[in-house]
Amino acid sequence: MSTFRTFILFISLSSHIFAADTCSRVAIINQQEVLIDNNSNELGEGLRFHLEKDPVAKGLLEEYQDGTKLRLVNTVMGSLGTGLMLTGIIAGGDSEQKKTFLIGGATLMILNFLVAKTLDNANEQNLIEAIDEYNKRNYPKIYYNPEQNDQSQPSPGLSFSIGKTWTF
Repeated sequence: MSTFRTFILFISLSSHIFAADTCSRVAIINQQEVLIDNNSNELGEGLRFHLEKDPVAKGLLEEYQDGTKLRLVNTVMGSLGTGLMLTGIIAGGDSEQKKTFLIGGATLMILNFLVAKTLDNANEQNLIEAIDEYNKRNYPKIYYNPEQNDQSQPSPGLSFSIGKTWTF
């Protein structure tokens, strides 16, 4: 049962970490902040007005939006993982088969999560390329840097600096 608790803890923590990915992304156009995503179903739609001016950028935006839709692979893997975990929970006793179902289901769900995140990050390149293509041929320029998009939140990781004060 501790595997199940660990899995639930992992899912709840990871969903909190990635919750703000698409909620408040902004781009700068003419010194004004423009929301990139109107809502969680219309990713990139806030830039459509500008990107439609360039056919290459518009095509990349549509490719990006197609990549944000639900994938059959993720649905099947998630359902299978959930089914295996439920089978492990329902299975009676303290058998090896119960442990196998629980571990197999948790592994499949973690693998599904990692595959989904990898595909989402690869798809994000389509949006960045759409903005780059637009900026090559059109004005006003769109400034979007996903790494520095939300500066109010501390970035994860460890950093340090060394300083020296000189007095004369």
